[in-house]
Amino acid sequence: MSIRAIHRAGSHDLLIDLDSLDAVLALNAALETSPLSGQRDLLAAAQTVLLKFDSAQSAERAMAALPELEVAYALHAAGKLVEVPVNYDGEDLAAVAGLTGLSTEAVINAHTSQRWRAVFGGFAPGFAYLLGENQDLHVPRRDSPRTKVPAGAVALAGEYSAVYPRQSPGGWQLIGHTDLQMWDLQRENPALIRPQDTVQFVRATRKISVSQAPAAQDEASGQALAGGLRIIDAGLQSLLQDAGRIGYGNLGVGVAGAADPAAFHQANRLVGNQPGQAVIENLGSRITVEAEQDQVLALTGAEAELWITPAEDDQVRTPRQAAANAPFALLHGERLEVEPAGRGLRSYLAVRGTIEQEPVLGSLSTDTLSGVGPQPLQAGGLLPVNRPYLGHIVGNSEPSTLPVPDDNGVYTLRAMPGPRADWFGQAGLDQLAAQIWDVTSESNRVGVRLDTGQQPLQRVRSGELASEGVARGSLQVPPSGLPVLFLADHPVTGGYPVIATVIAEDLSAAAQLPPGSRIRFELHPAASHAASDA
Repeated sequence: MSIRAIHRAGSHDLLIDLDSLDAVLALNAALETSPLSGQRDLLAAAQTVLLKFDSAQSAERAMAALPELEVAYALHAAGKLVEVPVNYDGEDLAAVAGLTGLSTEAVINAHTSQRWRAVFGGFAPGFAYLLGENQDLHVPRRDSPRTKVPAGAVALAGEYSAVYPRQSPGGWQLIGHTDLQMWDLQRENPALIRPQDTVQFVRATRKISVSQAPAAQDEASGQALAGGLRIIDAGLQSLLQDAGRIGYGNLGVGVAGAADPAAFHQANRLVGNQPGQAVIENLGSRITVEAEQDQVLALTGAEAELWITPAEDDQVRTPRQAAANAPFALLHGERLEVEPAGRGLRSYLAVRGTIEQEPVLGSLSTDTLSGVGPQPLQAGGLLPVNRPYLGHIVGNSEPSTLPVPDDNGVYTLRAMPGPRADWFGQAGLDQLAAQIWDVTSESNRVGVRLDTGQQPLQRVRSGELASEGVARGSLQVPPSGLPVLFLADHPVTGGYPVIATVIAEDLSAAAQLPPGSRIRFELHPAASHAASDA
């Protein structure tokens, strides 16, 4: 097999460089059929395969096993033919004509006169990278990406064409749009175009309108089984989050899940739930809920004050305070009011039992980037709760999992160089570790955007990086030189180099840093294993 290099992408994941697209597709097919020990997901791209594992030990074993793996090159699997009608009115159509030396009419003819093969997915659910039969429309990405590309936009970048499945940021050249819905969870196969399908673009015979993003799915309407939690005030943002979606990377669906895994697992542990069950992730620690029937709750993560007020018809009980990081009872009709009280950004409210809603692709997690999963919680909504199985024990009070800064108020995050540290050289890595980085107000569940009062990072390599899978914890560096630290809802692929990746053990700390926090990156000793030639 033609492996050029194997890079560590943080502590749990590997990025494999291959010498051809055929090698990528062959390795992807082999690992989909026969996964390696501990393999959780994989994502094929133009020149790489990203492998995600359940532990650092599994990733280490895979690094040793991959060079010896026997992979057979096979004929391309026959997928279906998808016809896509396009209204060629894109904002970049004239620019593409200039870049290719063709007239706008010749660009349209070149796009419709060849068939395009879906070679891999990524970026967003339903986004397929389509490889043409020739290089006539090979164009670079835009110098300045758009913050909003409409759903249905038909675009070009490099040797690929694609259709944006929903409104999102994007740097591809827009040449037209279609009304076809590329991603629909109501279909048996949500992605209209899947890897190995063939696409034929045709000129639309009638005027079509720009498609809007698919409507959000309604929450499950099942009966409330054993009471639940009524949402009185959802605060800034309250989302259901569990352990996330595993195994959908090649369809462009990220894992999502709790932004702070440590606080998430602690909340479930305290109320006696199984690991991985859904909880409420609240931004800013401001939420009010009311119990329908007696419930057992626990709140972890960001520091907060917890006040319980009795039901309106209760003339006996008085308001009382509950402790965070410990289980407590919320009796029928009582209200819990959570208010911020110090460090941290996100709190996790677990209820003993199972939140009864319909999973989306096997998970109750809300992915804020792709729109997959339940809608954010709203005032007046009810979360039905199933009682836990017998034998699940309520836990005891535990210490907080929040990170602690040093004497200067700086938080340290450990990182491993790569997988694309060579785009910045040793000087770039030294600069990353030496400088203090500030968390900006543009941060969210997708990523922590960083700034610095010192020098932005500088590349030592020119050109464009082919889109490739990116791991949670990646420090992706756009042309501005200001890194973005990817969190739970990060895109599954990216086109900017990743200088380093924060290790899994420190991602919980990263998710709890509010705007204004200061960060220092410490290069982890395991960085010496960042890449190996194979």
